[in-house]
Amino acid sequence: MSLLEVDKLSQAYGGSRILREVSFTAEAGQVVVLLGRNGVGKSTLLRTLMGVHPALSGQVRFDGCPLDGLPPHLRAAAGIGYVPQGREIFPRLTVEENMRVGFATGRLSRIDDEIYELFPVLAEMRARRGGDLSGGQQQQLAIARALCTQPRMLLLDEPTEGIQPSVIKDIGRVIRRLARDRGLCVLLVEQYYDFAAELADAYLVMERGEIVARGPGSAMAEDGVRQMVSV
Repeated sequence: MSLLEVDKLSQAYGGSRILREVSFTAEAGQVVVLLGRNGVGKSTLLRTLMGVHPALSGQVRFDGCPLDGLPPHLRAAAGIGYVPQGREIFPRLTVEENMRVGFATGRLSRIDDEIYELFPVLAEMRARRGGDLSGGQQQQLAIARALCTQPRMLLLDEPTEGIQPSVIKDIGRVIRRLARDRGLCVLLVEQYYDFAAELADAYLVMERGEIVARGPGSAMAEDGVRQMVSV
């Protein structure tokens, strides 16, 4: 049984249909990359999976249990971590205080040493306010905060956006390690094709709220995914 099962999930804002019967599965230890041009519904899909937006129709099951109607904090408690586009850290809280927000799920009561091992810059800056960090450091902090919820699945919305290349490499290394060593399922929304292709165990391509192509990550070049998502 797949860790995440999405069946004919639809979403609408007003009279506009944003997601159109989206269906896919994702496994523990797997990195699934979701690609597509701007405005096709990728971020809306993650927010709907997290319960930020209620689904219009369809079903989401996590580890065999339906999530229908559950608010975001209960989905987090069930083991789903979420890093939104734009990071949304708390600028006036320190790095450590931002991370402790993840304790709200009750799954962790102290910051795991491995998190500081994954992101050593955060160990050095734990007393600094989040708003004083660079964009790349804030992105690392947002991922670390999500890891403090002890997730079994991580939803990442464009983690490379506005980030310098050296930090992009660090984030890629962390994602692969989380999937390989911790067995996390990672659903990664990404515009940067090369970054996605390097990490993907499986890929999904969206157009106009629908999944129009899917396959193993190893087949992305052969399947012409770069051409599908290029502007």
